[in-house]
Amino acid sequence: MSGQDSKNDCPKCCVECMDACDILIKKIASNSTYVKQYALLCAEICEYCADHCEAHDHEHCKNCAASCKACAEECKKIAA
Repeated sequence: MSGQDSKNDCPKCCVECMDACDILIKKIASNSTYVKQYALLCAEICEYCADHCEAHDHEHCKNCAASCKACAEECKKIAA
């Protein structure tokens, strides 16, 4: 094993989380009518990613989880 193997969705959810954040940024920049809905979805995806990354002892996973939690909180503020 490489030490990077995962028994959960950690590798996939990181990419999904980045994609969700990228889409939200684009929606904010275009002043989309649906920014709040995109922000809620982005928060949900970030929380999902944080949960999966937190399950690992790798430093980069812990850092990702912390960043995802912070991002989710900011997304919730946008959605409010």
